[in-house]
Amino acid sequence: MISRTLPVLILIAALAACSSSPPMRTPSSTTPPPAPVARGGGYYLDDGPEDNPPANLHAVADAIPRLEPLHRFANRQYVALGQSYIPDTTLKPYREEGLASWYGRRFHGKRTASGEIYDMYAMTAAHRTLPIPSYARVTLPETGKSIVVRINDRGPFHKNRVIDLSYTAAYKLGYIGKGSAHVVVESIDPASINSSGSPLKPGHYVQLGAFGKQANAEKLLARAREALGLSTELTHVALIDDFHRVNLGPFPNQTEADDWAEKTRAALGIETITIVR
Repeated sequence: MISRTLPVLILIAALAACSSSPPMRTPSSTTPPPAPVARGGGYYLDDGPEDNPPANLHAVADAIPRLEPLHRFANRQYVALGQSYIPDTTLKPYREEGLASWYGRRFHGKRTASGEIYDMYAMTAAHRTLPIPSYARVTLPETGKSIVVRINDRGPFHKNRVIDLSYTAAYKLGYIGKGSAHVVVESIDPASINSSGSPLKPGHYVQLGAFGKQANAEKLLARAREALGLSTELTHVALIDDFHRVNLGPFPNQTEADDWAEKTRAALGIETITIVR
């Protein structure tokens, strides 16, 4: 019985959360009064921001990419508004340009396609085919501003829109007042970035250790920075193959990497290895 009903439930959640047509659920009597639609509106007639949103939304941190197991059901093929979609089930390079919309209070506290509760103040987004969960960088070419969001929902199903951001994500990107904006969406492989969210550049690296817990990796990183006097640009933690790896680099050649490996062994008394990425 479970296997027969779950796809239907997922489809309902996807349609209800992010469809460009009116959702299937009926708003409760406590639903706030309809908000005016922004010009070029990206949300429903009775959706939009709350009357008194938090004052510190600009300080909400971007989503931090990490390796997560894919959702058991949310990545199955599904049909929405007569269109069939086949979600990706592997992390692979993805880039798309188009209109981004956003969704707010109408769906706040409702379930997303992943089964998680939608939080309009979190850095999340809905996408038709990117894996759930996965991470994406969304850039506004007009200003160069970019944010990182976690994909945990399906939609939008309007043919002219490529992603549906949470209220806060759209706020940080700067198009809340417009309702929608032209953006570039790029998938993020958690194994290709460091703990600060920056991409790992190709080159020669010195690995100081690998830890199951990020806190332990950060402790060693702090020791290395203090002992070696390296800048933050040359020291980082990267989540690769489920381990938080403490790296120095990148260095331009193997000779320089070997020199730093020896300096690290002398300063910290630990064994190191050199890696080419």
